[in-house]
Amino acid sequence: MKSLINKIVVAVSGTKSSISAAKYAIVMAKYYHCKLSAVYVVDTATIRQLTLSKIFIQEESADYEKSLEANGNRYLAFVEELAREKNVKVERLLRKGAVYTEILSVADDLKADIILLGGTEKDSSSRDIIGHCHREILSKAKCSVLIVKERNIEQIYKKA
Repeated sequence: MKSLINKIVVAVSGTKSSISAAKYAIVMAKYYHCKLSAVYVVDTATIRQLTLSKIFIQEESADYEKSLEANGNRYLAFVEELAREKNVKVERLLRKGAVYTEILSVADDLKADIILLGGTEKDSSSRDIIGHCHREILSKAKCSVLIVKERNIEQIYKKA
């Protein structure tokens, strides 16, 4: 019989909750022998909106996109290091576009069994954006979605 979960996609944004979700995904991948893919999305859709509404000028948006790309590579490298500590392989994916669209696209392309998302953040500015993305992923995903709110993830990760 095929295992219930074989392929995990975890969304990484650099927030504390997304790093917790990544640790949770690493532990799941280790215990259940799953394939793990970590996805960071450079939110070019929002950058485009800011440029169109004249909040950003063209050069600013290009610089901002490069900065987000560098951050994404740094966060993905960090998740890869966390996975290596637990002898888990992780596929690093850096995508550009609307966050929820790209996460759903990766999950579909990889035929993921589950998408892991970090729980909500305390500060309201990121919570609004994250909340919107989470709602879109929850309503449109073709696979199960888990919002990670595990309080003891540090201890669980250390023991794994």
